[in-house]
Amino acid sequence: MTFPFAENYQTERQVMAIGFFDGVHLGHQEVIRKAIYLAKSEKLTSSIMTFDPHPREVLGHHPNAQYITPLEEKLERFAECGLERAYILTFNRTLSLLTPEQFIHEVLFTLHVDTVVVGFNFTYGHLGRGTVDMMREIGANQMKVNVIRPFHMDNIKASSTVIREKLRAGELDKVAQLLGRPYSMTGKVVQGLGRGRTIGIPTANIEPRDNYIIPRQGVYAVRVTVNSMIYNGVMNIGMKPTFDDDPDKPTLEVHILEFDQSIYGESIEIQWIKYIRAEQKFLSVDSLVKQIQADIVVAKEILSFTS
Repeated sequence: MTFPFAENYQTERQVMAIGFFDGVHLGHQEVIRKAIYLAKSEKLTSSIMTFDPHPREVLGHHPNAQYITPLEEKLERFAECGLERAYILTFNRTLSLLTPEQFIHEVLFTLHVDTVVVGFNFTYGHLGRGTVDMMREIGANQMKVNVIRPFHMDNIKASSTVIREKLRAGELDKVAQLLGRPYSMTGKVVQGLGRGRTIGIPTANIEPRDNYIIPRQGVYAVRVTVNSMIYNGVMNIGMKPTFDDDPDKPTLEVHILEFDQSIYGESIEIQWIKYIRAEQKFLSVDSLVKQIQADIVVAKEILSFTS
């Protein structure tokens, strides 16, 4: 049997990084750098293989998985790293049932993979039974295997699981350290209730373009990219308890500092820099406005010291 993904696919020899790579964090970047280095050393093509959707979605463990870097953003990060080629395997029941031997013979060998580069905990094949040792044994005469050790930053292991935990705790400084950049999200500006403008603090309501992980509810200092221009801002993630709107899910609203343009329908990027405070209910709109004004002062101070 020939696996459909690789059927009749001809390509040159290549060094391939393999993994899910959610976040493309510093640990993932070590894997990618090694693949690029080996490819250049051997004058081969550098490539990467990832999967979509996450296996846990297909296997029913997390039917509505959220991502640090959804697929479109992940591919952008791969390109920024300097990889020459990216392969996306659609993870479905057929792929999940491939044995480790089938995955190696019908996918990797068919794609003429010279060297595989993976993280220390990489598994593959049905029920994740494939190990690095098995890959080395099966590919002994045809394919080399290079394993990258765990990457630590300030004694914290760079992993997608840890980054998700830090995001949900609002620890944006730790997230930025592990990603090598601030956590970001791209979304569309959509029509809100317009209440911010009536109290003198207009906000843009953001609809994420994909199923991103949303940090914990609260107020943040952020940077906002609009039409390639970067602005400072204050973001609120929450349920707007002062107004008793009772939305069915948290809303994302950003007040962009020193900005007065209509951007409905525009795509913008949010970079979360630092958590300021928890969302709270105020007894009056005046009290809310005073607090937002104080948040703006704090955000300006934070962002003035953050490059």
